[in-house]
Amino acid sequence: MAITVDVQAPAPWLDEEWNRFVEHHRHGHLLQTCQWAQFKSHHAWSACRVIARQDGDIVAGAQVLFRRVGPISVAYVPKGPVVDWDNPTLVGAVVDGLHTICRRRRAIFLRVEPDLPHSPDLAQRLAALKFHFAGKVQPLSTLHLDIDRDPDEILAGMKPKTRYNIRLAERKGVQVREGSEADVSVFYRLSQITSLRDDFPIHAEAYYRDAYRIFVPSDMARLLLAEYNGEVVAGLMVFAFGATAWYMYGASSNRYRNLMPNHLLQWRAIQWARARGCKVYDFWGIPDEVGQDPASAALAAQRSDGLWGVYRFKEGFGGRVVRYMGAYDFTYVPLVYAAGTTVWPRLRHLLYRLRRKRLPESEVSVE
Repeated sequence: MAITVDVQAPAPWLDEEWNRFVEHHRHGHLLQTCQWAQFKSHHAWSACRVIARQDGDIVAGAQVLFRRVGPISVAYVPKGPVVDWDNPTLVGAVVDGLHTICRRRRAIFLRVEPDLPHSPDLAQRLAALKFHFAGKVQPLSTLHLDIDRDPDEILAGMKPKTRYNIRLAERKGVQVREGSEADVSVFYRLSQITSLRDDFPIHAEAYYRDAYRIFVPSDMARLLLAEYNGEVVAGLMVFAFGATAWYMYGASSNRYRNLMPNHLLQWRAIQWARARGCKVYDFWGIPDEVGQDPASAALAAQRSDGLWGVYRFKEGFGGRVVRYMGAYDFTYVPLVYAAGTTVWPRLRHLLYRLRRKRLPESEVSVE
């Protein structure tokens, strides 16, 4: 049977079928779900889907997000398209569908970010489709921990110091509980503290609140909080879809860090993901130097810049290094694209630095 391609806006009667397809496809991802489209719709993005069918069934597709900038827009397919990249007919059908909707929406460029390990062969195929490498939006390199095992076996695969810190937190009386929507404000204040301490940008409070409202009731996420003597000292948001869980957002107070609440939090998140049926726990980001050359991990003890401190924490839990393809752009309006991709990132960085300087100490207190 011939392949037919439709462009559809998200709708309740289509969302369930789309999610089922994404969940069971080997290249499916949380960021291609209808919940992610709903979430991003609260933050200046709109979504539509290019869907390829054969015999009535979805066989490939892409959920594409659009953000308007005056009369034009930018288009982004996070962790997609969801397609068998070894099938050029399906790939061509989905890409053609994306071009159709992007031109209709006056996109200056289309950015795709396949959820596949880095492959020179796939990079060449993308180049043949006139896509060029554009760096990353989501982390290029990460750690995957196999959790489809007995908990004792998972613990045995961790570094001794990590196991010790998990047990230390338990012995010292750190308690982990599920957070409610009312706790999002506490988590956000912890995020502000962590941002100032470790010098990285965070989202606005509404971003985390919307994530909670959309993903937790759908049983696709949890907000976990670590407490000591009734005080919240650390928190994280863990997401799950299909066989994979993702640790996306984490934060901690400057108090009681010696009690290792973050280690116990991660272990509880892993236990939740495992009980939910997940087989892989994705730590969502490590230094790309490790992804490019695993031998560079030996430098971790000597580095304190970038994600190296985070890497030392994450790699203690075990797991294997995975490096993704990254982002690839197809340009429709080259001059505007060149200006936007050089000026806008610098402006965003400047705005972040200015905002960080303006944060009063009282704004980041949880005491």
